[in-house]
Amino acid sequence: MPVTPFSSTEKYEYHHGFATYNESEAVPGALPVAANAPQQAPHGLYTEKLSGTAFTAPRHENQQSWLYRILPSSSHQNFEPVSDTSSQSLVSPSPQFGKHFNAIPNQLRWDPFDFDKEVSWIHSLHLIAGAGDPQMKQGLGMYIYAAGASMPEKSAFYSADGDFLIVPQHGVLDIRTELGNILLRPMEICVIPRGIRYHVSLLDNEPARGYILELYQGHFQLPELGPIGSNGLANPRDFQIPVASFIEDYENTEWTLYGKFGGNLFEAKQHHTPFDVVAWHGTYYPYKYDLGRFNAIGTISYDHPDPSIFTVLSAPSHPHGAGTAMADFVIFPPRWLVAEGTFRPPWYHRNTMSEFMGLICGNYDAKGAGKGGFQPAGASLHNTMSGHGPDMQTYEKASTVELSPQKVGEGSMAFMFESCLMVGVTEWGLKSCAKVQESYNEHSWTPLKVHWKNPGTRGVSNGEKKNGVGDAKDQSSVHDLK
Repeated sequence: MPVTPFSSTEKYEYHHGFATYNESEAVPGALPVAANAPQQAPHGLYTEKLSGTAFTAPRHENQQSWLYRILPSSSHQNFEPVSDTSSQSLVSPSPQFGKHFNAIPNQLRWDPFDFDKEVSWIHSLHLIAGAGDPQMKQGLGMYIYAAGASMPEKSAFYSADGDFLIVPQHGVLDIRTELGNILLRPMEICVIPRGIRYHVSLLDNEPARGYILELYQGHFQLPELGPIGSNGLANPRDFQIPVASFIEDYENTEWTLYGKFGGNLFEAKQHHTPFDVVAWHGTYYPYKYDLGRFNAIGTISYDHPDPSIFTVLSAPSHPHGAGTAMADFVIFPPRWLVAEGTFRPPWYHRNTMSEFMGLICGNYDAKGAGKGGFQPAGASLHNTMSGHGPDMQTYEKASTVELSPQKVGEGSMAFMFESCLMVGVTEWGLKSCAKVQESYNEHSWTPLKVHWKNPGTRGVSNGEKKNGVGDAKDQSSVHDLK
């Protein structure tokens, strides 16, 4: 099991499982017995239902939780739009149905994104790419975050637009959610579902940076294993769910609640903490996962399998056909390559899916590293049907190297947000961030060499006559075959 690159120790307890029913109480007896909404909830608590799917969603897809809290979440003043000049404003609000998105076929790669030591969680969210519209609950957004400060003490944030899948690259996030606490470190991921309120603190004031995929429709699930069988990839037992934890703060206090709604940010004041859930039970909750626990599957004979074998989480898009994902979260962990007679890096390909890649640490085995290459905290985007693959140096080495068993990715972790949608890039991602590598194509594929050698036994190249013989003989051969 690889050692995760951080020194902090786990400070919270967790339940375990993926998409399983769970119940948790911070005070014994806070959960009612049998009934969900008794006339009087235990200890004078309010009952509140949190619905992540329609009431009538199929049982195996239904995500609902019952919360037992000191005051209901509806108890707040009216929401007002957050001014663009506020220290908590969104740097790049979500475009609507392609507005302000630049849909281009060019391959793109970004240098590492900068830290911003002045801003906290909300203002650190930079929308870099995406497609669709959160108001229609269709599509997804891809973000870079770079925060240098904890959120103000008495504040909370939630997104009504979609589920946040958070991928830390640097720094530890201490996240207090309504349902409990999560400590999120590099080499771990966290999913905070739509509507759940949370507060982000930085551990030891260390700046934090990473990636986010916001899913506007549906929820993530584990991919089907098919012929792999009943175990492998991300195992359900390794997902960690917070244990109920609450704050008592409801007298002579004021909290600010920030809500991301329709791509825009709003704020409301309330005279009690949002983190007053004493107990909860259900199937709708935040969770985290240690990427080091992923059980990679690969070939033990020949050929390079599709990268779908590295899928951790998947959000299907049923209208686009069976097996098609609105969003896949895919990783490229340390693993052994043993395929015989095989070009082992990813092949050159054009994909109906769009591929946004990031690098958490180390070097990705299919691309050159260092300045101007694919670096930790950087990213790349290969859009729908845009050709891509190994750069020239990687190809030359991989096509001639002796094929002994080889372990790749030691000390490295790359990932991919993959979507069936054509992904557009925001103005911030294309221009304002000033991180786009203008020479990406020239650096990677323009230098590729021609290795073609015409064997001279068939075919004509560039108008040359075959073996110096005129067209008449060639034509007679053709007619003879008819």
